[in-house]
Amino acid sequence: MAEIRIQKFLSDAGVVSRRAAEREILRGGVKINGLCAEIGQKIDPERDTVEYLGRIVKSDFKRYVYIMLNKPRGYVTTMSDERGRPTVAELCESVGERIYPVGRLDMDSDGLLLMTNDGELANKLTHPRHSIPKIYNVEVRGKIDAETIKKLSSPMTIDGYKIRPVKVTIAEMKKSPRNDTTILQMELYEGRNRQIRKMCESVGVDIIRLTRVAIGNIALGNLKSGDFRYLTRSQVEYLKNC
Repeated sequence: MAEIRIQKFLSDAGVVSRRAAEREILRGGVKINGLCAEIGQKIDPERDTVEYLGRIVKSDFKRYVYIMLNKPRGYVTTMSDERGRPTVAELCESVGERIYPVGRLDMDSDGLLLMTNDGELANKLTHPRHSIPKIYNVEVRGKIDAETIKKLSSPMTIDGYKIRPVKVTIAEMKKSPRNDTTILQMELYEGRNRQIRKMCESVGVDIIRLTRVAIGNIALGNLKSGDFRYLTRSQVEYLKNC
């Protein structure tokens, strides 16, 4: 289990508020494995013994789960769908906990989707002020010239909203006897509804495939479509500290 700060553990357990926990720690009223706790010290609720005023603190602590899923095209980013379409919930039933998507990927897009039951982290990552980049590979029809790249990278208004600048580069050019294609790499710091598709449409670029390949330094790698894996402890800490 991911470690959490002692103040949060005491608050989650309903013992004292986080601020009150700091006061109790400073006066020596909290111990971890028999030793006086320090403010900010982290514990593993499943392994460490916490005492408050001489009594062991027991908590029905929720087991937090963090996974990365390679969402296939054709799946909606919801836990259920009234129209009977396939959902990402079906792909991670073996997790054993009810987890939720962090943000969205539209039905026609694929790639990296984070899922968790840690509401605090999910809210942080989806907050408009959060600055972790999301990186996409966007395969489009034809050869894309420098002028089009400049337009996509320039200030743009989508649905009446002025979006933050998007970094756009050419990752690969593909040639075929019938149709040439270009793979653009686009780095966003916000995720307006169908933003990339609307950006490309506004400059006359036709998208063939849109894949999210990374969120910050957490990359999709060789994870197969439809599969998921648990995030490492260092990856969880990275997301929490972004």
